[in-house]
Parts: sequence; structure tokens; C-alpha cells
Amino acid sequence: MSDPTFKQRARYWFDNTMSKGTKALIGWLTVITLVLTAICAILVLIFARGSDGGSAGLGTVLWTSFLHVLDPGNISGDEDKLPYMVIMFATTIGGIVIISSLVGILTTGLDAKLEELRKGRSFVVETDHTLILGWSDQVFIIISELVEANESEKRACVVILADRDKVEMEDEIRTKLPDLKTTVVVCRTGDPSDPADIGIANPTSAKSIIVLTSAEEDPDAQLVRSLLAVTQGGALKCHVVGAVAEGRNLPAARLAGGRAAHVVDANDLMARLMVQTCRQSGLSVVYTDLLDFGGDEIYMVEEAALYGRPLSQALHSYRTSSVIGVMGRDGRCHVNPPSNAVLNPGDKLILIAADDSAIRLDGSRPAIDEGAIVTRPDAPPRPERTLILGWNARSRMILEQLDQYVAPGSITDVVTDHPDAPEAVRAIGPTMRVQGLNFKNDDTTDRRMLESINPGGYNHIIALCSDDVSPQLADSRTLVSLLHLRDMAQRANSRFKVVSEMADDRNRALAQVTQADDFIVSDKLISLLLTQTAENPHLSQVFAHLFSPEGSEIYLKSADLYVRPGVPVNFYTVVESARRRGETAIGYRQVALAQQAPGYGVNLNPDKSQMFMLQSGDKIIVLAED
Repeated sequence: MSDPTFKQRARYWFDNTMSKGTKALIGWLTVITLVLTAICAILVLIFARGSDGGSAGLGTVLWTSFLHVLDPGNISGDEDKLPYMVIMFATTIGGIVIISSLVGILTTGLDAKLEELRKGRSFVVETDHTLILGWSDQVFIIISELVEANESEKRACVVILADRDKVEMEDEIRTKLPDLKTTVVVCRTGDPSDPADIGIANPTSAKSIIVLTSAEEDPDAQLVRSLLAVTQGGALKCHVVGAVAEGRNLPAARLAGGRAAHVVDANDLMARLMVQTCRQSGLSVVYTDLLDFGGDEIYMVEEAALYGRPLSQALHSYRTSSVIGVMGRDGRCHVNPPSNAVLNPGDKLILIAADDSAIRLDGSRPAIDEGAIVTRPDAPPRPERTLILGWNARSRMILEQLDQYVAPGSITDVVTDHPDAPEAVRAIGPTMRVQGLNFKNDDTTDRRMLESINPGGYNHIIALCSDDVSPQLADSRTLVSLLHLRDMAQRANSRFKVVSEMADDRNRALAQVTQADDFIVSDKLISLLLTQTAENPHLSQVFAHLFSPEGSEIYLKSADLYVRPGVPVNFYTVVESARRRGETAIGYRQVALAQQAPGYGVNLNPDKSQMFMLQSGDKIIVLAED
């Protein structure tokens, strides 16, 4: 093959130059403008010498030519001989072409720049920001909670990296969260499992990273890839939080995230919460209050003034905060530890408080009414009957968790027309240790079927959202079942203890008319848990203790086990009565207000000096072994 010709080389060089974009095009237009100006000046000096236009010097002719190139209006002022007029007219035509090309190039370049900005590919220079990888409905709950948590800061930042259009994400956030207060939300478009794309969000300068599960067929695979990508290189200094949808993927996710990751099993967590809540009305309100940033939260503080003293003294040392445990110097958390344990230097108290500014030692002597304290043991556990309406991926875990809580001889009946339920129930039935398991394949929205099974004969009823239909349809079917149960209870002049699961938090308001005891929205509670852990990674241990059947959990126990009903008491007295039982009191619930939103009678972390009166049927919220 012969060597390239000069023309081919010149063309190749020109093509490479033009491919460099807007800057190269503007450069070429500048060169053409200067060349055209020089040619015009030379022609004037050669062919129009002696005229008014050509009698001037070279500098003046160059300037006049340059003005004709840039401003076509200058030709209207020309009054000279024909050669000069022809040359300037041709120069003006060339200038019009140049200026038109320049406008087109600038317009195209500006459009390209705006499109580049729309793609959200520029580097984030923020520091101490919360980075969210991925996009789902959970993102709105997380942002709203971070807005509440950062309200006291002058400027806080949340960065979102997702495989979605930047402008669409920003528009959706503005629509659903119009008031971000002091928080700035920055959106970037990219693959949350690609290390190069994650680098755009500046993860090494973030204070925490939240990895959301995607809507793809295998969300845990996306989560593991994101954890591997974000922890690649070992330069990450912040902690990472996330949740797997399938428990079998939890070990892989924790290995992918390493020591910096705090990964929870979403289905297992919701199953534990459903079981605990169905057996204790009002518990979901307590957990929601602890998990969101709008009410009371969990803090960890060092209190040097209490070093060397027993925890029994710490329990009464805070008027507006409730001590629930200790985080030792080794980083391990102990919930509801023995009250005679001594607080050592380096230990941190785990408290419930409305805000960190509300945590103050109270030097006054607590006023404890010994005459109001009751000493009575818990009633022995009795066999229970539980009804489960519906079926989803968490049902098997719910049955396994229920088997760890109920007394021997208990019975659980499952009613659903879910296609996967019959085989799953047959498989899990022989594994039950203390409870019997029955199954009925039927439509849970059928009124005649509900009447035939006599729901009033059950101690607890759990209404689950089926996962074989869309979330909205699942919620609609659950609402129909709840309305039937409410009408049946009213006709029988009784009350059924019902806990219901909602797939969409927007349907919670609709569900309130069914008068069920509690509503669990799995996505919302998981989002709240991830946000709390992102703000304080040590809380993952605390919540692991609270949700586990081993160790101390939150219980709502009859108030007459602690204090005399109908007698005015303060919460110091309640705390002391619970301490003597080896428990930690953190609030109470008044049954008379159980149907009034938003607290449903729950008073968490009350002012210990305020007097109140408990009646028969009211509950004390405690941390206890059982």
C-alpha cells in the first residue's frame, strides 16, 4: 500500500481537529475570520487605492475590514467607488456566514453542555454527606428522616447515585418532599455497582452510605455488587448499611461489605416484628417512635459523674431521658443489664431521649411512692390460638418466630389462596416444636369463610399482604378482610386483636378506619432502621437485641403488675417497680386512648416527675427477658 498523500494527511489532521468539539470549531472560525479580514484589506489596498476607503493606512483598512466581518450593518454607511463597495459587500457576506456558524456552534455546544449536566456526571465535592446508592420508594422515607435528623445543622447534604435520569429524580423528590429545610439533595446518574460511577459521588468523603435494594428480579445480587464496588480498594472510612431480601444471601452480603458494612435481613426482621406486635397491641407504635427522627430516639453518651456507681442510680438520674442499657469500652451493647452492675470509665449509657440536648443529669432526689408499688409475678403462659390471613415470603419466618414465643399446646391456623402456601405449610408443619399448624385454602376476602372460622375465638389475628399480586391490589384485599373483621366484631359486641401488614405506607390512613390494633409497613420500618444505623452504626447492635427472642425485648405488660391502679404516681415510681422485677420501664400505654392517632395511647419516655394515673387494662412498656 502506498504512503498517504499530502491531501489525505491534511484531511486526516483536519478531521481530528474538528472532532475535538466546540472549542475546535470556534478556533477554526477565529482563523477564518482573521484570514477573511486580511484578504479584504489586501484587496482594498490593491484594487481600491486612491478611493476614500483605500487612502487610509494598513491598520485602518484592517480594522474597517474586521468591523465589516463582525457587523453586517457597517455596509449601510459605505459610500465609495464600485471596487471598494464590491470588496466590502463580499466581506460582509462572508462575515454573515461566519457569525451564523458561530451562533449555531454556540447553541449546539450549550445544548450539549446542558445535556451533560442533565446526565449528572460531574464530580460531587461535598464532604460529610450521606450517600444513597440505588433508587426505590424507600428513598423518600430515608430523605425525609435525614431532613429531620439534620434540622439543627446549617447545611447538610444527601447525595443519590442511581441508574435513573438526574432531572427526573430531582423532580420526583421536589414533588414528594417539597420542604427539605437545611438539607441539600444532589442527584447523580450512574450504575450503583460500578466503582467508576460510585467515585463520582465522592464516597471517601461521605459520613455514611446507604445501599438500597433495586426492583430487579434478584435484588440481593445488585446489593452484593454495590457493596463490593463501594468497599473496593479499602480507602472507605465511613460505614455502609443495607438490607437483603433473602436471609440466605446475608453471609455473602456481609462478606462483600466487610467490617464497614451493617447488613440486616429485611424479611427476618419484619417477621420478628410481626410476631412481637401481634402478641402485644401498640408495639409497632413504640418501634416507629424509636426508629424515626420525629419523636424519641436512642442516644449513647458518656457520663463521667456516674462512673463507679450502680446502674440503679443511673435509672433515676435523668428526668427526661430513659436509660435502657450500656455500651462497654469494647463496643458491645448490653440492653437491660442488671441494675447492680457498675458503670466503668469508658462505658456509654444507652438512653431514649427526645433530642441529645434533652439529656441532662437531674441532681434532685427521685420521689418514689413505695405505697403505690405492687409486687406480683407474671401470670404463667397459656396456650394461644393465632389466625394468619394471607401468605407471602415472610410467612414461613413468621411461623418459625411464633413457635419460639407461644406456650406449648398453642394452635396457629393459616388461611390463604396463595399458590405457594400449601406446599410451604406441609414442609414447615413437622418442624414446629410447641404449636400445632393447620391450613385452609380459601379466599381471605370471603365474608362467609371468615364467619365460618369464628375469628372471635382467636387470641391473635395477623393479616398479611400477598406477594403474588401488585402491592396496591394486595393492600386492597387486606383492607377488605379488615373491614369484614371490624363489622363482625361490632355485631358480636367484642373486639378482635388484629395486626395488619401494609405494602404501601400511603394506605395506612385508609386502614385506620378498620380499627385494627397495629399496622406494619415493612418498607417504611426497614428504611427507618437503615437511616438510624447510618447515623449511628452502634444502634445496629441495640436493635438486634430488641428484635431477637433471646435476651431482653420490648413488652407491654399489665400496669397492675407494677403499681396500684387508680392511684396518682410519677414515672420514677414505675421505673423503680420495674427495676425490682429485673426490667427497665421506658413508657406506658393508656388503653382509653388506643384508637386516637398518632400516638394510640403510647407515651414513650415520659417526664418522670409528672403525675399520672393508670387504670385497669393500661400497659407499662418495659425491657424484659420475657
